Amino acid sequence: MNGLSRSIIIFCVAVVWLTDSAVGLAQSLIDNNVVERELTTTGFPVARATRVERIPTLDGDVLNDSAWADATPGTGFRQNTPDDGQPASERTEVFVVYNDDTIFFGIVCYVSDPSTIIVSDSRRDSSLQETDSFQLILDTYLDKQNGFVFGTNPAGVEYDGQVTNEGQGSGRGFAGSQQQGGSGGGFNLNWDGVWQVNARISEIGWTAEIAIPFRTIRFPSGEAQTWGINFQRNIRARNEQSYWAPLPRQFNLNRLSLAGELQGIDVPAQRNLKLTPYLLGKTIQRKTDTKTTALGDFGADLKYSVTPSMTLDLSYNTDFAQVEVDDQQINLDRFNLFFPEKRPFFLENAGLFSVGQPGQIEVFFSRRIGISGNGSQIPILGGGRLSGNVGNNTNIGFLNMQTESVSAGASPSNNFTVARVRQDFANRSNVGAMIVNRSATGGLAAEKDYNRSYAVDGRFGLGQTFTLSGFAVETETPGVTTDTHAYATSFSYDSEHYRVAGGVSAVAPNFNPEVGFYTRRGYRGVDGTVRAKFRPDNSWGIHELNPHATHYTILNFDTGQQETQYSHLDSTMEWQNGSRLSTALNLRKEGVVEPFEIASGVNVAAGTYDHSEAQIRYYTNRGAPLSWEVQVVSGGFFGGDRVQLRPQLNMRVGETFNAEVALDRNDVTLPGGSFVTNLGRVRVNYSFTTRMFLQALVQYNDRSELWSSNIRFGLLSDANTGLFIVYNDIKFFHDNLDPRRAIPTGAGRTLTLKYSQVFDVFH
Repeated sequence: MNGLSRSIIIFCVAVVWLTDSAVGLAQSLIDNNVVERELTTTGFPVARATRVERIPTLDGDVLNDSAWADATPGTGFRQNTPDDGQPASERTEVFVVYNDDTIFFGIVCYVSDPSTIIVSDSRRDSSLQETDSFQLILDTYLDKQNGFVFGTNPAGVEYDGQVTNEGQGSGRGFAGSQQQGGSGGGFNLNWDGVWQVNARISEIGWTAEIAIPFRTIRFPSGEAQTWGINFQRNIRARNEQSYWAPLPRQFNLNRLSLAGELQGIDVPAQRNLKLTPYLLGKTIQRKTDTKTTALGDFGADLKYSVTPSMTLDLSYNTDFAQVEVDDQQINLDRFNLFFPEKRPFFLENAGLFSVGQPGQIEVFFSRRIGISGNGSQIPILGGGRLSGNVGNNTNIGFLNMQTESVSAGASPSNNFTVARVRQDFANRSNVGAMIVNRSATGGLAAEKDYNRSYAVDGRFGLGQTFTLSGFAVETETPGVTTDTHAYATSFSYDSEHYRVAGGVSAVAPNFNPEVGFYTRRGYRGVDGTVRAKFRPDNSWGIHELNPHATHYTILNFDTGQQETQYSHLDSTMEWQNGSRLSTALNLRKEGVVEPFEIASGVNVAAGTYDHSEAQIRYYTNRGAPLSWEVQVVSGGFFGGDRVQLRPQLNMRVGETFNAEVALDRNDVTLPGGSFVTNLGRVRVNYSFTTRMFLQALVQYNDRSELWSSNIRFGLLSDANTGLFIVYNDIKFFHDNLDPRRAIPTGAGRTLTLKYSQVFDVFH
């Protein structure tokens, strides 16, 4: 046995010995809680729901509403930060009542000095981190892995999402990856349910009332229900987070295996059929054609609960004109950039259809349906999705979508099919399989124009601290028979003070998931990270010290030549008010196999490049009305030098006005030439109410040579439907300056008016 093998065995033994530490801590926090309350046999708190005949008025006034009188409040919150394990600095009470249709939550957040309440935003799904807020999570299947999150703040904002695999998603990407997380990231904020909330501020603090129809969530068949549940409260003035079911500081609300239980719910049979039609009018003025084109269209989505745990979604003439445009990105490398899915239809149960490494390798990537490679829309004729739980924690998903041909027949129509099954087990574990298929259809389809992916994946938990996950996928493309696979396996160990994680992966040269995503292929990789967390006792106002190191190495799949090596040594310091300073050293080594053009007229030659970078990042208290942050990276870059500057200014006026001004500037000098890139962004939001807003996003990208403007007015009804007026303007620098260059087809102006409404047929 060599030294490496012995080290691995010793490490695994140590991990096994420490696996129950988090559970033990949570149990001790409960045992030491001065508040008497009912506990489960495993020592976690129990909340009981009370059936009522008279439902709450839902005006936010909990204390003066007799509908809550018979309910016993849940209380006894414990801090996770800043003083982990200590009682919350302010009292919180949560009441739970229900009738045949709806479950209600009454929240009372006491505040000794109500003038210290911070409310930073009132937009739907706006972040609850920089505001006083309350969140709850419902594990309706009691599988201790998946759930629904609902949250609000003193302005009554609607915040909701879906949790998969306790928020850890389908796997890990490379340590230090800067890609945006996809649907496999474990928390899907873009899921929108039908529910209501109202809140108010008073002399005792603030209160809120939440009404969640049973038809909005999914749960097992049968009247008697026991759900997993936990509550989180934020007190932003103290930068405090506290939980009803106490959590060790390395975990957050998504840690459903440490949640309490909600008992006493007798749910009658639910009939659920929702129809969401839309009407759309659009005017288009393209630079390539001076005339204005007016279009009208309509479509509809239908949602039907086959069983309380199984949902059928159907869509006809699917359109997403109301969705905010993508944030621009600048690519200074030779690999694909990732843009997250934002379209509502593809977001429900998106975590179920996720296999791979978020933002790195995704076997199914829904943006391949209805969006071309250049970001333009491809008409979606329609489709359907069947997803849910069939009992014994077996989850299934089936999706089929049909697109139309585009560009006057230059591209055929396509049919997309995804089939998924996942079996959940105890202790945060599951195994699953998935098939993804694309087939060209219609008279324009060529023979054997198809692509398929076959994948298996798994996740295994050991105690609360150790997790092992992995996947393997094989793609099928006509005419390609070898080197078509990819796989990855990873582990993570999370304790109060340390996090250790690592993994290995490989993507063969001919790996080709046409309905998936990958940043690069033809490599073998290994990565790892070590992170420590220390909380000094009142030293210079410092809340936490977070030194960490990450590393990954990428080797050519066939030759073993090193293509990328990256090491990141970081020391992060966070103060009590949330401001943070990070200083880091990045060590990079790039082996360029084939030369590539990094900028117009500037090429990077094949060869090996070894360089280092210094990095510093600082941001102020983000809960303040005015905050700012800046990141500077300076050092070697493909045989030359680069200075990257990323300043950002954030402004808010109460919960109604929010603005963000940001710049990403790169000044690059290489042996093949020099260039500068600038990516500017201005985002402004004004909320008239929690359901009426005006948003503007203006972006300047000199790398793509364009200005883009996106202005959206929204008057929302349920589940993010309603009236939307959207103006888009894309102007390229050379529109009228250089007659020798073709004007991109996307240049021009579009004004869209869209109205949609949810009709609850059985209610």
